[in-house]
Amino acid sequence: MKITICIGSACHLKGSREIIKEMQDLVAKNGLGDKVDLNGAFCSGNCVNGVCVTVDGELFSVQPENTKAFFEKEVMGRL
Repeated sequence: MKITICIGSACHLKGSREIIKEMQDLVAKNGLGDKVDLNGAFCSGNCVNGVCVTVDGELFSVQPENTKAFFEKEVMGRL
């Protein structure tokens, strides 16, 4: 599973760094290092809606405070 988190200016200001850190922690905590490929990318083109995160090409808007719920639903729910 490929997860890409936008690190462009707008997403950085909306908390992409916190989301990246939490996603890294959740991947490690759940032993998913061999199943989940975390990546960064510049501008996913959806700047107004929060931090852009794609899961296998599907675009989502994530906020730092809902990262864990997003991970449980969209990552764990697909594995």
